Parts: sequence; structure tokens; C-alpha cells
Amino acid sequence: MKKEDITGLVMYLVILAVALVYGLVVLQPYFAHSTFKTGFIYALFILGAVAIGVISASLLFEVGHILGAFAGKYTILSVCILHLLFFKEDGKLKAKFGPFDGLTGETKVLPKSEKSNPRPYLLLGTLFNSLWLVGCIIIFYFNKDFVKTARSDMAYFFLSIGVVVGICLFYNIVPFRLDSINDGYRLSMVSNPRNKEAFNELLRVEYEISKGNKDVEIKTFTELTNFTAELNMSKVYVLLDNKKYQEADEMLDIVLKNKETVSFKIYLRAISMKVFVHVVSSSLEDARKYIEENIDLQKRRDISDDNSLISIRAYVLITGLVDNSRSECMLALNKVYRAYKATPKNRRGAELNYFNQAIDIVHELHPKWEVDKYRLVDEKVAPTKNEPQVEEQKEENSEQK
Repeated sequence: MKKEDITGLVMYLVILAVALVYGLVVLQPYFAHSTFKTGFIYALFILGAVAIGVISASLLFEVGHILGAFAGKYTILSVCILHLLFFKEDGKLKAKFGPFDGLTGETKVLPKSEKSNPRPYLLLGTLFNSLWLVGCIIIFYFNKDFVKTARSDMAYFFLSIGVVVGICLFYNIVPFRLDSINDGYRLSMVSNPRNKEAFNELLRVEYEISKGNKDVEIKTFTELTNFTAELNMSKVYVLLDNKKYQEADEMLDIVLKNKETVSFKIYLRAISMKVFVHVVSSSLEDARKYIEENIDLQKRRDISDDNSLISIRAYVLITGLVDNSRSECMLALNKVYRAYKATPKNRRGAELNYFNQAIDIVHELHPKWEVDKYRLVDEKVAPTKNEPQVEEQKEENSEQK
């Protein structure tokens, strides 16, 4: 288990512990002093407070992001609150259900210039929720002593809201990379002037790629942080799309040379991408030689443990070209659909093409493995555990053709 996974696990354990302690030490004893006649009604009362806490925290975070975006001179692209996505299309405001990268929502922005300042965008949501938390505590303090009255119930209602808001705040402000990118992590990164520049550049590049611009100019760096490494990796995709394999390989070498300053996942995925680059740009014999000389047993284990499409693709190539292990190849392919769904949308098109290239290479070497069933098509991959569904997918594909 890597550092990011451990940090995320510890975070959720802390949140669970706080929730349990609050429930057992505060809410359970208060029931005897409340006006509620049954435990069922009291439970609904607490669940209502939790729901309001989550919704209010979500709204305040995104209102803060919106106002902070205006203050920092960004253009707002979309706002997602608990999967309700708002965006503009043809000059009209529209809404639909959609995914987001965050605890409760996400506001996507685009810098208007190189001088756009991300600090207000990253700070105001935390500030607004902090004020709301203080407000909940004040309401609790002035009403908690009115036992067996509606005022006392209201006090504990707002205290419960405050606890939920506090948990959301805690998750949002810790300066660590978690399973979703929080404001605290990004604030810690943009404290470095170079990262501030990279933050804005990364937003611009992701927007351009999402619009289908394959020739977007990307500023790259030689001394890397996680942010600047992401930019370099974005440049790798552009180079691969244009079949500039040598330049892509050199860009990946820059990431590998900065092993101590980037996260392990970024480092590992750069290794995985190099495997793919060497396989598609050289002879089969040279590709095997590169894997045997550069990807030792520990690296293979690390690649197999990473559930990104980049690493799955590399592991399929390793097991198909060098290890000749059908079972290991199938274990990796069983994770493909989930990995594809977790891939950022602006990179899905490229990843789909690269993955299918890898499938074609392995299928040509091992036609009896039937790896071609796992080809990605229109954001779908043939299921692996239900053979009739595989046949159904094949029929869909033939109809599309």
C-alpha cells in the first residue's frame, strides 16, 4: 500500500471515529433529555441534521469556489454539487447529473490570463464553511440548557449540522493528496510560485484537450512537482498522438529523474507509459529486451497493483510479451472497465486508442487468449464474467460497424 492510499485510509478512519464518538458520547445520552417520544423519530431528526449538514457544506464550498473564481479572474466552466451539474451550452444554462472530483462537488474553471490567482478560488469555500460552523456552535451554546424543550432540540440539531460541516472542512483543508483532490492539497502546492504557474497552465491544457485540440502547446518543466509533472505527462499524450515517440520517451525520462519530488503514482505511471512507448515504437525483440532489462520483479508488482488504465495497459504488454502468463493478463483485464471509468474524460479518447493498440499486439501473439474481447468501444468494454453478455456486446459492435 502506497503513501496516498495510507493517507486516505487514515483520513476515513479519523472521520469514522469522530462520527462514532459524537454519536455515542453526545447524541445517545441526549435522547433522554429531548422532547422525542421514540428512538425512531429521534433517528430521523439526526438524519435530517446530517443531510442538511452535507447539503449546506456542499453549497457553501461551491459558492466559495464561484466567488473565488471571479475574484481570482477565472472563467467558470461548470459547477457540480452532489452530482447535479450546471453548465452553459449555446449561451444557455443547463443542468444534468454528472461526476465530480471532490468530496461533495467541483467547480471547474479556466484562467483568463497567466496572472489569474487561484488562492481566492481555493480559500473562500473553506472560509464560508468555517463561518457556518462557528454559527452552528453559537446557536448550540445559547440554547443547549433548555432541557426537554424545542430550543434544546434545536441546539443539538445545529450541533449535529456543525459536526458534519466540520468533518467536511477537515477533509477539505488537510494538505495531503487523497482519493479526490481537495483545496488544502492544492493550496499547499500553489504556495510554490512555479506550481501556481503550473496550476493555471494545467487548467488551460485540460480544457483544450477536452475540446479535442490535439496540437495544444504545453509548457513543460525540468524540475518537477506533482503539478508540473502532470503538465509534462499531458505533453507526452500530445507527442504520442503525433507519433513523436523519441520526444515522448525523453519527456518521461524527465519525470523519472524527479522521483524524489513527485508522488509514487506519477513516477510509476511514467514507467508504465515508457513500456508502452518502447513496445509501439520498436521491434518485438527490442521491446522485450527493454522490459527484461528495465522492469524488474518489484516494478512489475507495483504496476500490477496500480488500477490506472496506464498501468493495466503496461502490465498486459509485460505479461503478453515477456511473461507469457495468460492468468496474469486476465487478472489485469478484469480491472479495465473500472479503470476506464476512473480515467479523466479529457484523456479517455487517447487511453482508449492506446489500450486497443496494446490489445492488438497481445492478441496477435496469443490469439487463443481471446484478449480482443476486452477492446474498449465507445466507453464500453466487453464484460468478463458473463459469456452471453460478451456475445451481446459483440452484436452491438457489429451493428455499429
